Amino acid sequence: MRTVDLAPTRLPDRLRETQRLLFIARHARWTGGLHPEDGNHAPYHREMRETLETLGMPLLVADSYAALFDRVDADFVFPLLNRGGFFNSEMLVPLLCNRLGIPYLGAFPIVRGLSDDKHLTKLEAAARGVPTAPWALFRRGAPVEIERCPPARRWVIKPNNSSASWGVRDAHDRAELARAVAEIHALDHDALVEPFIVGSDVEVPVITLNGAPAMLPMMMFEQADPAQLRTYQEKRDLACHVGYRIERFDDPVIGAQIAVYTHRLAEVLRPFDYGRFEFRVDARTGDVRLLEVNLNCNLWSEKLFARSAALAGFTHADLVETIVAESMIRQIVPATARNAA
Repeated sequence: MRTVDLAPTRLPDRLRETQRLLFIARHARWTGGLHPEDGNHAPYHREMRETLETLGMPLLVADSYAALFDRVDADFVFPLLNRGGFFNSEMLVPLLCNRLGIPYLGAFPIVRGLSDDKHLTKLEAAARGVPTAPWALFRRGAPVEIERCPPARRWVIKPNNSSASWGVRDAHDRAELARAVAEIHALDHDALVEPFIVGSDVEVPVITLNGAPAMLPMMMFEQADPAQLRTYQEKRDLACHVGYRIERFDDPVIGAQIAVYTHRLAEVLRPFDYGRFEFRVDARTGDVRLLEVNLNCNLWSEKLFARSAALAGFTHADLVETIVAESMIRQIVPATARNAA
């Protein structure tokens, strides 16, 4: 997997001039600041719409799944409608696109499901020799046997399919643990339990360049208090931030190991166009464990992915154009060649 000599991919003129792009996101038409419930996700979607407008191709905008219930006047779909308000909603846009035969950005639905289901991601990682924290999964409707949870002084309990720490909570004894699992089930989600690991997160943004996964610079998210649990409200700018800093991660030994793990998982998931691979580095031992994989992750210019791309010499517009161009070249150019033949 490439990690050096990275350069943006430009959208070929033949695609720019012939393709109509549909951008679909919950706040695709947003014009204001923070959303009262979704926080900074609204200005993020607005920024993505404005950046896509600069690509110079016809841009259609939609903010609901209904745009794909029937044939649409578009040739390619950029989906950011990942949190649709119902269980497994992240798979619906690619499924609707498959039904209509329209190419789209990102992984196939079954791969989206694999990466968004943290339990399945951990199983895949274990099969590839990528270490994760021990865990227990409690599906809704199945018996809850708290004694199956790995031993720990403190546990993290989270919806198995959540993003941006939505619904995450902790527990310090088995009674609290059982209550937390019940609360997540009441949110109509499966519950994943694992020991809390004190340490820092190292995140690896991966894009596609020349048809293959390429790692952007690794970034460390280091909290002032590594034992503090980050929340959805904090990540969405709806509550006070914990003290933290984000900087390039340059440890040669740990970085080399994380690169190996990222490569193994990326090869299983490709083609996925872009995603972020997250690892926890234990502050005491230096051990590395996979946390999760986020395909179709946040590309906002103020978030980690774009900061990493900037270190590689990409402007935010470069990053978005590269992701779109590589995906369209992968899917549309071969189809055009087949049709011509």
